[in-house]
Amino acid sequence: MLHFELGEYQTRLQKTKSKMMDLGIEILIVTDPANINYLSGYDGWSFYVHQVLIVIVDEDQPFWIGRGQDANGAKVTAWIDENHIIPYTDDYVQSVSKHPMDFVSNILKEIGQSKRTIGVEMDTYYFTAKCYSQLQTGLPQSKFVDATNLVNRVRIIKSDKEIAYMKNAARIVEKAMQKGIDSIQEGVRECDVVAEIYHAQISGTDQFGGDYPAIVPLLPSGEKTSTPHLTWTDELYKAGDPVILELAGCYRRYHSPLARTVFIGEPNPKVKYLADVVVEGLNATLDAIKPGITCEEVESVWRQTIAKSGFEKESRIGYSMGLNYPPDWGEHTASLRQGDQTILQPNMTFHLIPGIWLDQYGIEVSEAFRVTETGCEVFADFPRELFIKPELKIY
Repeated sequence: MLHFELGEYQTRLQKTKSKMMDLGIEILIVTDPANINYLSGYDGWSFYVHQVLIVIVDEDQPFWIGRGQDANGAKVTAWIDENHIIPYTDDYVQSVSKHPMDFVSNILKEIGQSKRTIGVEMDTYYFTAKCYSQLQTGLPQSKFVDATNLVNRVRIIKSDKEIAYMKNAARIVEKAMQKGIDSIQEGVRECDVVAEIYHAQISGTDQFGGDYPAIVPLLPSGEKTSTPHLTWTDELYKAGDPVILELAGCYRRYHSPLARTVFIGEPNPKVKYLADVVVEGLNATLDAIKPGITCEEVESVWRQTIAKSGFEKESRIGYSMGLNYPPDWGEHTASLRQGDQTILQPNMTFHLIPGIWLDQYGIEVSEAFRVTETGCEVFADFPRELFIKPELKIY
C-alpha cells in the first residue's frame, strides 16, 4: 500500500537525520501524524491516542510505537519491517495510572538509548504536557530539546510525485467548489449544500477518489462572512447573503485548497468593489512569485496593490501546505507575511488566501500553487470572480 517508492522514504529519512545531526539530536520522537506518514507511510485514524515514530541517527529504520490494535495498520501501510513496529497494550489507553510515554521510555531503555539527546515536537497538537513530563520522568539521563518543525522543514520542498498528488487534489476541489456554488440558492439549507460538497470531495473523479480533508468545509454566510473560520448551520440561505466557500480536495493526504465567494441576488457596489480589489491583489501577487524572492516580498506585492484602494490586511496572506491530517492542512513553516525571510524554491507549495473581512461582510478568493523554476503554477483551474446567484422570483 505504499504511496511512494521505498527510495523516496529513505531519502526523506536521511534528510531528517541530517537536520538532527546539525542540531545535535540523536533521537527524534515524532508525534505529528503528518510527519509520521511522511517518514514511514503509516496512515490511519489513530492519532486520537498517543503514537510515535522514533528516528535514531544510527538506525536504518525508525520505530513505530502505537496502540496494539493499530499495529496491523502499520504493517499494512508503512515501509518499516515488523521488528520496528512495537505495540503497547490497551491498558495504556486513556489511563490514569499508565501513560504511553512510559512505554516509549521503557523501549528506549531496553534498546540502550536512554542517555542520549532527544528531540521532541514541543508545539504540535498531538504532544501534550503529560507526554513531556512522563518522558522526562522515564528518561532522567536524557537531554530533551525542542525539535518542533524539524520534519516539517524537510517536507517544505515537494517531490514530483507529491506535486502529482496535489494536482489530483486540485481536480477534486474544482469539482467540489462547482458543486457548492451550484447548490447555493435562496431557500436552500446550508447543511444540504455542505452535504453535496462532502460527496464531491470524497467521490473525487472517475479516475481517482478523494480522501478526507484536514479541515471541514468552511461556509460562513451573511454577516458571518466578516470572519473566516465558521462552518455551517441548518439555516436557509436568503437573498442578499454573501457566502464564502473555503474547501480543499485531498488525495492520499495531500491537499489543494481553494476559496471563492458567492452572492445571492444583486450585490451592492461596496461588495463588488471589495471583490475586485481582492482579485486584483491576488493576480498581482501570483504574477510576482518566483524562486529567489522571500515570503515577505510576496506579501509586500499584495499589500502595495490593495493600498491604493484604501484597504489594509494585518494577517498573513498564505502559508506552506500539502500533506496533513486534522485539524490543519498547513505545514506550520513558511508564511506569506511581513518578517518571514524564507526564500522561495521550486516545488515549494502554498495556499495564497488574501481574504479581506470587514465588519459586516467579507470576501475570499484563494489559490493553491507551487513555485516553479521561473514563476508559479496554480493547481486549480477555476474562475477568479464574485459568483452571483439570482434571487428566486415568486409570482
